Amino acid sequence: METVITVFALLFLIFVGLGGYVAVKAIGAAKRGVDRTLTQARRTVEDHTLRAKSLAQPGPAGEIAQLRLTLRTSMRATQDALQAGATEDQSLKESLGLFQRLSAYGHELDDDLKRLESEPDRATLTDRLPDLRRRTERITQSADSLRWAVRDRAQRFVDDDLDTLSAQIDIEAGALRHWTGPEAEPRPAITPPGRGPAYSWQKKARPESTT
Repeated sequence: METVITVFALLFLIFVGLGGYVAVKAIGAAKRGVDRTLTQARRTVEDHTLRAKSLAQPGPAGEIAQLRLTLRTSMRATQDALQAGATEDQSLKESLGLFQRLSAYGHELDDDLKRLESEPDRATLTDRLPDLRRRTERITQSADSLRWAVRDRAQRFVDDDLDTLSAQIDIEAGALRHWTGPEAEPRPAITPPGRGPAYSWQKKARPESTT
């Protein structure tokens, strides 16, 4: 009896432990989902704000907002393309490493641009703009080049798979067209004696005399 009680107690503890583990994992997943949603919402608001500033503020201030928007759009698109491709293509890990190094320069530039958004001295902004344009162009060109290379690679794989599938379908279609009908039973050209049709005016054959 004591053994049975001990077994049930152990099972109860195991179920409680598993329930707690599942609950913790569920809470963690929900928190990550909320964090991703908040991050996406914050990025969307920032992008709309930058777009509004680039249109509403003429001169250096508006151009700085446009540079930030261009930088963020390019870097985010490249990051999404790399992460999506890496799930199916393990060779993109090196590309992800290169993008992380590029992201460090992108974050540094974005911080500089963000600080200059509140700069009241237009002369300072005007002096800094050529260098900011050059840095933005270099980073976005590298990001765009990496993104398009990833997309071209993925498209190449799709084309190869489609070519293989088309060839297999052509072979199968050719095999399906070479059908053979049911073989007809052979019909004799001459009817054997005694098996032909009987007529009313025919005389019956007499048996041969054995004497």
